[in-house]
Amino acid sequence: MIDLHTHSRASDGTMTPSDLIKTAKGRGLSAIALTDHDTIGGLEEAREEAEKQQIRFIPGIEIEIHYEPVTICGEFHLLGLGINKPGPVFKEILADLSRRREERNLQILDGMKKLGINADYEEIRALSGGGSVGRPHFASLLVNRGIVKNREQAFDRYLGKGRPLYIPKEGLEFTQALQIIRDAGGISVLAHPGSLYIAWGRLPGLIADLAAQGLEGIEAWHPTAKVRFCKRLEELGKTLGLYITAGSDFHGESRPDRKLGITAGDRKIEDTLLELIPPLRF
Repeated sequence: MIDLHTHSRASDGTMTPSDLIKTAKGRGLSAIALTDHDTIGGLEEAREEAEKQQIRFIPGIEIEIHYEPVTICGEFHLLGLGINKPGPVFKEILADLSRRREERNLQILDGMKKLGINADYEEIRALSGGGSVGRPHFASLLVNRGIVKNREQAFDRYLGKGRPLYIPKEGLEFTQALQIIRDAGGISVLAHPGSLYIAWGRLPGLIADLAAQGLEGIEAWHPTAKVRFCKRLEELGKTLGLYITAGSDFHGESRPDRKLGITAGDRKIEDTLLELIPPLRF
């Protein structure tokens, strides 16, 4: 098995990068990509552990893209796989995204106080375990305070789109994200296309347009999608000449339904997939 979409504590996962690699090795994976949200902070630790565990490591990232969805739920994420040479421009753009994320977190904190939920930012930072702070950590605080039963309820009632503590997240322009991924030696992959929340009648046209602008791959297989939808995405991707990828979108304990090396329909992600993606073979 392999996995081309995972998260560590460097963003919103619950495992350290090294523990993620150890877990992947224990599950029998032969290759894994770490694709934390808007950060490459966990890549070096993961790479070093992968060498120790003798598991193939693919450095990656998941970037939030500026997107005006048709519905309130839509979002656009872009995976960068094979980020082997991130330069100064790449790192500065990520630093800017980090600053924006911090501003967003402080806005969420202010919103909590207006609702009568008093919290200190250091308390929330501690819940991140040293990684970047995000909405899952605010959700954990709400759980710890007994305000909600679990993280899912925290998002449903407070932190999800349209809820009282939701603050829109700023993303990169698509063409800029394509460029920095390419400059870093990686390939760009549309993550979980179903999250765009676009009807199938319009989706092929949109993906074709993205491909014309330089998109190189599509994550056809994702655990939140139905197998039939994944098959249609795979056929579409092949028609457009895109690389086909699959991932578990593993986050650890915060999303126990997602298992390393497993994607839609409880299917194993076969290592033969890498043979069809030349830039990731080595």
